[in-house]
Amino acid sequence: MVSQRMGVVMRKFLVFAFLFLFASPAGAGTLEGVTMPDTMQVGGKSLVLNGMGLRKKFVVKVYVAGLYLPSKMNSSEKILAADTERGLDMHFLYDVEKAKMCKAWYDGLKNNSPAQEAALKAQFDTLCSYMSDMAEGDKMTFTYVPGQGTTVSVRGKVKGTIAGKEFADAMFACWIGPNPPGAEFKQGLLGG
Repeated sequence: MVSQRMGVVMRKFLVFAFLFLFASPAGAGTLEGVTMPDTMQVGGKSLVLNGMGLRKKFVVKVYVAGLYLPSKMNSSEKILAADTERGLDMHFLYDVEKAKMCKAWYDGLKNNSPAQEAALKAQFDTLCSYMSDMAEGDKMTFTYVPGQGTTVSVRGKVKGTIAGKEFADAMFACWIGPNPPGAEFKQGLLGG
């Protein structure tokens, strides 16, 4: 009788331990040694960490990104359609030259928002003017506030703000649009 009861207790304990050990945290996350906080303050609102993705180029781990939204969403179409605050943090794991970053922005625009490529070229030129050579450990942050625009910060210093939801949508589409840097990367940002 006692051994039977111990067996039931032990099974319940093992199930609980398994669930506890392998459950993913609801908010904050760590990926490739980069830990992102549960929340980000944007435009006076608290955004939640939606998901994290690892950007790889062939076998090179380039950066870890974290997408912040007012509430968790797994649809890129709904995220881009909503005119609400958004944020994205990029933590670099590898040195990237400014010219390569700019090429990636222009490619992202062309591949994800081709109908707006000509109309948004000037804004993407401005975005590229904010870029710098990035080194391992550097951080870049993008925040969008409706009616104000997208603010770009490099290494903790605000470089400027680019007006317009159209620009914000095209820029965020570079990460979560139909042709992102990688399917796993996009899926990570969308929380999956």
